Amino acid sequence: MEIVVRAAIAFGLLWLLAKASGKGTLGEMSSFDLLVFVVMGDLIAPGITGEDRTLTGGVLAVATFALLAVGMNYLSARWRKVDRLIEGYAIILVKDGVVDESALRRQRITTEELKVAARQAQLESMDDIRLALLETNGKISIFPRA
Repeated sequence: MEIVVRAAIAFGLLWLLAKASGKGTLGEMSSFDLLVFVVMGDLIAPGITGEDRTLTGGVLAVATFALLAVGMNYLSARWRKVDRLIEGYAIILVKDGVVDESALRRQRITTEELKVAARQAQLESMDDIRLALLETNGKISIFPRA
């Protein structure tokens, strides 16, 4: 039972850490970011299982993580408020050509990343953007002016 409690605590902490790293970071992970998250998982594993090095302890820890992830997905699909808490919501980055610098800072998105997204949408300037949203999956959606 102790492994289940430790795994649940670790799951919650890792979820909070992933949320704190920002949507842009999660949507477009670099090789370094991916490496950091994998190593974090490896570093936290002994804390979850304690001194238990048995196959049962490892399976129990992984099963707890899987059940919590499935449970969060179920709750997210069932209740909109829970979905907003877990997944977040789209954030306006540009409205009618005006860049929201504070939103970029909060989400740790550089102006250059926004410009890349605009170019990928075949837009040359921020003035050509009616609306740019940072979606919950970390991708930037761009809607051009009509």
